[in-house]
Amino acid sequence: MFTLDSRLQEDSLVLGDLPLCRLLLSKDANYPWFILVPRRADITEVFELEEADQQQLWVETSALAEALKDAFAADKMNVAALGNVVSQLHMHVIVRRQGDAAWPAPVWGKVPAIGYTQEQVDGIRQQVRALLGESFKEA
Repeated sequence: MFTLDSRLQEDSLVLGDLPLCRLLLSKDANYPWFILVPRRADITEVFELEEADQQQLWVETSALAEALKDAFAADKMNVAALGNVVSQLHMHVIVRRQGDAAWPAPVWGKVPAIGYTQEQVDGIRQQVRALLGESFKEA
């Protein structure tokens, strides 16, 4: 049974679900930082997913990154699956802009996180819904 890792629960907000993944928003408004977590139990690596799920993960990651790049005027999209701290398989999709709080360094631990207001979260959720269409189901 799928359960979200406690660290992901603590550090992010659930926006909704795509066909395979739960879509999260990092609680750091320094960057539009999204996280995709395949809703599969006990998976830590991409290669542990069934082949169809591997393909679906890439489809969802690519679609999200492409939609966010235009919508958030990204200079670069950072896409990564690291898992050194949180072993549950998850894909970071981070909008980067020249001059953001960490540019050009990685975002992890560079500056203190800035929280979102509920109004900001609601706006991002609406924007994501419009960008992803019917494949996105709100939490």
